[in-house]
Amino acid sequence: MEKGLNSYIKEQFGMGDVDVKTYSPLTLAYIGDEIYDLIIRTVIVGRGNTKPANLHHAASQLVKAHAQSQMMHTIEPMLTEEEADIYRRGRNAKSATMAKNATMSDYRRATGFEALMGYLYLKDELSRILELVKAGLDGYDEKTGKSREIKVTV
Repeated sequence: MEKGLNSYIKEQFGMGDVDVKTYSPLTLAYIGDEIYDLIIRTVIVGRGNTKPANLHHAASQLVKAHAQSQMMHTIEPMLTEEEADIYRRGRNAKSATMAKNATMSDYRRATGFEALMGYLYLKDELSRILELVKAGLDGYDEKTGKSREIKVTV
């Protein structure tokens, strides 16, 4: 198994291993939201140097609930049974808050997406996270905010 960022952090701070399956879906979504945000910011900065306002605008278009929900349409068929279960747990979790510019459906699907990202991160499966995010981005049309029909092979 690859050693991921989570392993390095746990090692440096003397943290022990925890069974990730015992974490609540909202805890998984909490860390998953930030991991996804870091990936998106890294991709955007990697496209070239520009004004911070432009970077922020580009990132915010991809990290909002609607974009994550649409990306799930693309990657859902790629999920393993275990990943699909984590996604469903996140999607069905009852949150005390909701995004101000999202439908309840988009918000729930986005929470499931973030829970999946968090679960994979805590399991040090960065390559799987990147595979799913890349497929989701490849299938997402930023201009229309909708999923494109693409074929994804696993």
